[in-house]
Amino acid sequence: MTDFAARLDAVTAARGRLCVGIDPHPASVAAWGLSDDLAGLERFSRGVVEALGETVACFKPQSAFFEAAGPPGLVVLSRVLADIAAAGAISILDVKRGDIGSTMAAYARAYLTDGAELAADAITVSPFLGFGALSPAVDLALQTGRGLFVLARTSNPEGTTVQLAQTGGGSVAQAIVDAATQANQAAGTPLVGLVIGATLEALDVSLERFGGWVLAPGIGAQGGSASHLREMFSCVTNRVLPVVARSLCDAGPEKNTLIRLAQSAIF
Repeated sequence: MTDFAARLDAVTAARGRLCVGIDPHPASVAAWGLSDDLAGLERFSRGVVEALGETVACFKPQSAFFEAAGPPGLVVLSRVLADIAAAGAISILDVKRGDIGSTMAAYARAYLTDGAELAADAITVSPFLGFGALSPAVDLALQTGRGLFVLARTSNPEGTTVQLAQTGGGSVAQAIVDAATQANQAAGTPLVGLVIGATLEALDVSLERFGGWVLAPGIGAQGGSASHLREMFSCVTNRVLPVVARSLCDAGPEKNTLIRLAQSAIF
């Protein structure tokens, strides 16, 4: 498989950097006139990809909504991931996995192995058991040409206590950024990206040495704006993937409406 960073560079150069979050909330499914059941989950999620798959660069399905439907929901998630691949877009599966040893290795195999039912181009991971605990996922992503997006500075208020705690050499969040930078340097490719919330008032970590991608959720319904994003990430603007979910997807199911809104939001 081609290197993850190279694939992401190519698709964003052609389609822009917008990432569409697939979050099939009951209210979002209802906005499409669908019922809150397995059929509604599938029609909404696959319908978003059907409408926008050849327009936007990336999709970020939120695994929790599919897991909530049990094993049949994971079958739907597998189909959504296959649809994204078939459309030539990048899939970033939002699973926020993080553990140690053989358990982290098992999570990595579930999402980063060729032929796995839930294989994605990249996944989100949590480093709060120690960045080094993510090594099995980093190693497998490098081996299979996939990527990771590591939670670094999220915009939920509860995250501040942990992420801005001082370690003696700076904040925990900055330590995560620095560890990701080192992991990319060791790999020889920027396969490790960061998750930094788009609704932060200001960027309170330094990205000057970081050469990877930043996933920035929170545009639209959560209050983030394109203008603020450009200001906050002025030093790495060309490597930021703004995530838009409900404010775009809930406008469906009419395909042309979704395309028009996506094109007006492309970064």
